[in-house]
Amino acid sequence: MLIEKIQVWDDSETVTLHTYILHNSMEFQKDQLRPAVVICPGGGYLGTSDREAEPVAMRFASLGYHTFVLRYTTYFKEKVQDFNNLPTPNEKSAYPQPLFDLAKAMIIIRENASKWLVDTNKIAVCGFSAGAHLSASMGVHWNSELLNEKFQVDQDVFKPNAVILGYPLVDYQLMKEKVETVANEFIKGFWEISGKAVFGTPNPNDEQLSEASPVNYVSSQTPPTFIWHTADDDLVYAENSLRFATMLAKHKVPYELHVFESGVHGLSLCDETTAGEPSHLNPECKVWFDLADNWLKKHFR
Repeated sequence: MLIEKIQVWDDSETVTLHTYILHNSMEFQKDQLRPAVVICPGGGYLGTSDREAEPVAMRFASLGYHTFVLRYTTYFKEKVQDFNNLPTPNEKSAYPQPLFDLAKAMIIIRENASKWLVDTNKIAVCGFSAGAHLSASMGVHWNSELLNEKFQVDQDVFKPNAVILGYPLVDYQLMKEKVETVANEFIKGFWEISGKAVFGTPNPNDEQLSEASPVNYVSSQTPPTFIWHTADDDLVYAENSLRFATMLAKHKVPYELHVFESGVHGLSLCDETTAGEPSHLNPECKVWFDLADNWLKKHFR
């Protein structure tokens, strides 16, 4: 396996693309083009989670995918250990910078596709929580003027062939309405800091909320999408997934939606591989990965 850390931008050491390229064996499947999965970990745009990064890449790699993990621009360049003692913020984290990071990663992957034996017709983007917001944003904006003006390349370079969303945040207007009614001060504080990361202010206006919400940009050009969530997620509400699925259905985009009855936010693989605490062990939800794999195989035939 070729494991490499690639600096995405010349002027930023923290935005990196980690490659997990399967070895081209001379013994079997020689020179075979393989599908790829680009993984965007979550973290509220404050940082990127290790639990939703390499372990997920390894699981997909075990099934024959080339995998990539994108560490995109976040509000803090260092890991947050204590919310009462926060690191110096990164003022360049505001949307759409993370989307530009993912777009540049797609360019890098396609430019190296021949060398890495990546099948460019079978590239999926898989994200969790904020990373799922980023993945969904690419799904709805791959052909936008925003990316065209920034990079001036063929728009198809950015298009994922499939999108996988784990407990995604796709509707900031919904989140604002829901969080305003919450009594939990930690949740309120988390979304205030996350709002600074995404919008540059803890009090974004309606236009900013709408512009950053992928649910408002779903079209017939949105790639096939797999979504999973838990009904009692108390940090990113399941209505996000329901609304996104509704818009996909409206535009006749193929999709699969799984809402499991119970599970905390941030489950990742739901087993010992990625558990940071006992609540991350969820046998009922861990089937999401096999379901997503079967779904991908159907679309990547």
